Amino acid sequence: MDHPYVLLPEEAVPHGLQHCERCELAKQRTRVIWGEGNPEARLIMILDNPGAREDRQGNSFLCGTRETLQHGMREAGLEIDSVYVTYLLKCRPIRAYNKPEARDACLTHLQMQLLEKRPLVLFGFGNVVAEALFPGRENASVKELRGSWHEFQGIPVGFTYHPLAVRRRPNLMRFFVEDLVALKKKWENVQ
Repeated sequence: MDHPYVLLPEEAVPHGLQHCERCELAKQRTRVIWGEGNPEARLIMILDNPGAREDRQGNSFLCGTRETLQHGMREAGLEIDSVYVTYLLKCRPIRAYNKPEARDACLTHLQMQLLEKRPLVLFGFGNVVAEALFPGRENASVKELRGSWHEFQGIPVGFTYHPLAVRRRPNLMRFFVEDLVALKKKWENVQ
C-alpha cells in the first residue's frame, strides 16, 4: 500500500475531565478520548463517538471508521495533517445507552473545545452529530443537510454520511468523497 492509514495522535484530555460522570457512559468507558490529529488545525471534523483505538490486550489498531475517513480524505485530496478530529461523545459506548441524555451531557464539552480551538470550518459525520448541532430541527439528517453549508455558533458547518454507514453501504462512497471535495474547496476559500 502506497499510503498506509495512520492512527492519529490523541490530544490530552483537559484536567478534571478525565473522570467526567455527566452521563451513563462513564460506567461503560475505559477512558475519555478528547480528540485526535493536529490540535492546532482550524478545520475540525466531528464524529459521533470515538471508535476503538486498541484491542482488548491494549495493542493499537485503526478501526474501520478511521480507515474509511482517511480513505475518503485521500480521494478528496485533503491532507490528514490539516485536520483535527473530535467527537460529540467523549467516551466509546460498548452497549446500549440513553442517546439524548449522553448527547446533551457531552455537547458542553464539544462547545468548550470549539471555543478553545476557534475553528474556521466544521464538518460533521452522521445523523447523530447533525441532530446534536441542530436540536431544533426535527430529525435533522445528513441526507437533508449534505451538499450545502450551514452555521453552528457562527462557524460554517457541512455534513456527510458517517464513515461506518459508508462501509456498510459502499454505494455511499461516491457521495462521501463528493462531500469531502466540497469541504476541501470550502477550506481553501476560508484560509
